[in-house]
Formats: sequence, structure tokens, C-alpha cells
Amino acid sequence: MSHPTRREFLGRAAGAFAATGLMASLCGRASGDSDQPERRGMRLGLVTYNWGKDWDLPTLLRNCEATQFEGVELRSTHRHGVEPSIGKTERDEVRKRFADSPVVLAGLGSACEYHSPDPGVVRQNIEDTKAFVRLCHEVGGEGVKVRPNGLPDGVAVPKTLEQIGRSLAECARFADDYGIDIRLEVHGRGTSELPHIRTIMDVADHPRAVVCWNCNETDLAGEGLEHNFQLVKKRLGTIHIHDLRSDAYPWADLFRLLKAADFSGWTLLEDGRMPEDLVAAMRENRRLWERLR
Repeated sequence: MSHPTRREFLGRAAGAFAATGLMASLCGRASGDSDQPERRGMRLGLVTYNWGKDWDLPTLLRNCEATQFEGVELRSTHRHGVEPSIGKTERDEVRKRFADSPVVLAGLGSACEYHSPDPGVVRQNIEDTKAFVRLCHEVGGEGVKVRPNGLPDGVAVPKTLEQIGRSLAECARFADDYGIDIRLEVHGRGTSELPHIRTIMDVADHPRAVVCWNCNETDLAGEGLEHNFQLVKKRLGTIHIHDLRSDAYPWADLFRLLKAADFSGWTLLEDGRMPEDLVAAMRENRRLWERLR
């Protein structure tokens, strides 16, 4: 069975997406021949955290095309096998698969983290991040997701936050030479609190260091969602959303804030719960996402 090229996909999608302005965004990205500055709205993609973790790359691309998911963040350690350990031949093949598909490689999802009190562990995670940056560049991706993963016991909180921020800044400076963003996921015990993320980002004062909003319960803590959103609004790079069929998170409020902030970037779906029919769940989420955007 043949699959459409990027140009064929855009042509078929024109009628369906014209009303939302999505077609103009995709065409500008694909052709690059417009004299007008590119203006993109929000885009929907998939994170292979659980949904898609067992799909190889051809299956993943095929299912994203079928459900109109425009991009994908490839989570490390999963079946697609896009890891820093692969060689040039495999990297060229990954790049070609995406070039031949309408689906964009939104980025790579690493588990690199910089909160450890052990300097050697932190240094290794920084070097691992740099390896992901080189990989991301060579396979045609846009960014690398990293994370804090908690506040170590017995260490002053400001010291840990500064350490994370300095490490993130080093990785962002390195990534700048490759045109890659470093996306700090709002993640971890204590470190997922948005005031702490703001402190980290103030230290990591580099345009390639951006926030990956993660739709956590802690987003609603303290002074609430809108206050916490405002803390990092200017540094937002990507948004990790979850299954939109669940009302466990105030989706309408989040999308209202994103639209008010003129957010133009990836909203990437990940969820820990596996639906019985994953492709059907993706289709349902696409419909719900269209209503929210």
C-alpha cells in the first residue's frame, strides 16, 4: 500500500483544513516559497511515551498520517529505535522516512536530567543531552526534551534549581550551533512547581532553552492555573497534553490561555493509560483538539 508524499497530503487536506488556517501553515512550511513571514497556529502531534511506544517508525508514521497528527516526539528507549547509539546509515534512513512523509519530526524525548547532587552524574547527563542534540540535528528534528526529576533530599532548593538552570544553559548554548531547542519538561517531585520552573528558566537565560508545559496537577497549585501559566508564558516551547477525552485537567482554560498568548507551536499528546483502540482514540482526540484550538 502506497502512502502520500508531503505534497499530496497537503493537497488532499486543503479542503478539510482551510477553515482553520492549518493549510496555510503547512504549505508555508513545505514550500518555503512565500514572500510573507510564516505564521503558524498550534499543531497537534504525538509523544511516544505510551501511545505509540510499541510501533516501529513506518507504523508510527502511517498511523499519524491516518489520524491527522502532524508531528511526533520520539521518546527514547521505545520501539522506533531512534537513539544516539545508531550510526549514520540509520540516521539517514530516519531522516528520509520523515522527508517522505507529511509527518514532522517535532523532536526527541530524552530522559536527561540535571538535579543530582553528584557532579559526575550531572556531567554525564549534559554530555548525553549533547549526543541527543547531534542526533536530532542529523535526523531532521526540531528539539530535545529534557527534565528535572525532583529535589534531592538534604540539598538546599535554590542550589538545586541554579544547578539545573546552569546545566540547561550549557546545553542550550551547545544546541544553538545545531538549530535545536532544549525543552525543559515541567516534571518531578517539587521541580514540577511552576515557580521553581520559572527560577530555573531565569538562570538558563538563553533563547534555545524553552519550557515544555506538561499539564500536571501542580499547574493548578498556589495561585492557580492562570498565574502559573503567566510565570513561564514567554518561555513556552512545546505543550504536552493528555487524553482530551478526560476532564481531569481544565483543557478549555489551558487552550484559552494559549490562544491569548498567541502560542504557535506543538501541542503533543502523551498519556499513561492505553486505550483499547489507539488509532480510534487518536482520531477522537484530533476532533476534540480542533474544537479547543
